Amino acid sequence: MSYTEKHDVMSRDEWMALLEENEIGRGQMNKLIMNYLVTEGFKEAAEKFQQESGVVPAVDLHSLDDRISIRDAIMNGKIQEATALINQLHPELLDNDRYLYFHLQQQHLIELIRSNRVEEALAFAQSHLSEAGEDDPSVLQELERTVALLAFEDPLNSPFGDLLAPSHRQKIASEVNAAILKMEHQETTASKISTLLKLVLWAQDKLHKKNVRYPKMTDLATATIEDPKN
Repeated sequence: MSYTEKHDVMSRDEWMALLEENEIGRGQMNKLIMNYLVTEGFKEAAEKFQQESGVVPAVDLHSLDDRISIRDAIMNGKIQEATALINQLHPELLDNDRYLYFHLQQQHLIELIRSNRVEEALAFAQSHLSEAGEDDPSVLQELERTVALLAFEDPLNSPFGDLLAPSHRQKIASEVNAAILKMEHQETTASKISTLLKLVLWAQDKLHKKNVRYPKMTDLATATIEDPKN
């Protein structure tokens, strides 16, 4: 008989006790951490973690250098430099993934707008992106939102200001990183920890939709779990 058949609601203390019974060992947790550092390209942190934990990464850490250079270029707004590095590393990648190429071109346009290079931004949009949305409505919508930034004196505080936030650069960098990992036939393109957290959110959403009362994790960063609400 399952636990849910014996109890209508599981308390937080009961839930925590079950977690302790099935706790992941330190060795497994260290492997998850190393997987995250390698997948996301945190070479220096991975090297230090290897020294402290003794966990050997699945790949040579020097193989992270190219991905790190590309990520840093994107995070610094040097999109054309990042594109050139991608083409050097995997010349066929952007030819085969036109959506990724569009996102890089879009980000370059965003950087021109950020720098208030309006005429250059308009010229770039017309010569490089004007045909991008003809066959894909979602691409057209993204392009329209980007060009709309030019209509505002203060684009950062406009309805489309999210495009100028550092998180948008991070989004593009993560997309590029995943594409490179896929090209290099890595085991996964997303860290296992990220996948586990997504599964937690998915499971909690399913339970919520079924009106199940359960101890909910309310803060993923601190793993805070609260008692079921009445």
